[in-house]
Amino acid sequence: MAGKDAYGVKLERSEDGTTWEEVANIHSISGPGLEREEYDVTTHQSPDQWEEIIFGIKRSGEVSADVYFDAEKHIALLDDFNTPNPRHYRMTFLDGSRWAFQAGLTGFEPDFPVDGAAEASMTWKVSGKPNFDDAEVTP
Repeated sequence: MAGKDAYGVKLERSEDGTTWEEVANIHSISGPGLEREEYDVTTHQSPDQWEEIIFGIKRSGEVSADVYFDAEKHIALLDDFNTPNPRHYRMTFLDGSRWAFQAGLTGFEPDFPVDGAAEASMTWKVSGKPNFDDAEVTP
């Protein structure tokens, strides 16, 4: 089977990189997105008029999560919004592999509809190189 079930992916936060606390009630998560600058270096001598590209700076993207909002569990995340320094985060997947990164909370948007669950959308900007090798894969 080509697909994998996403159920059970965790996003965890740490102030010191050793003690982790799970971000509660996530029902959707995405990221971290990555981008890379590209520069066109095509010249009049480029073979057969094909464009030539070199690649530049790598840009860390964002992680976003939608949660069922619980003030007691989520309001502490606003500390990340109010601090100038990124915190430690990691995503843990079902096979035990992890993506570790540092990030700061850049967006927090709660929603309290009259006919639905209290929710919040959160966005973190990744700072620096994510560690995609922080794996502890279990068979």
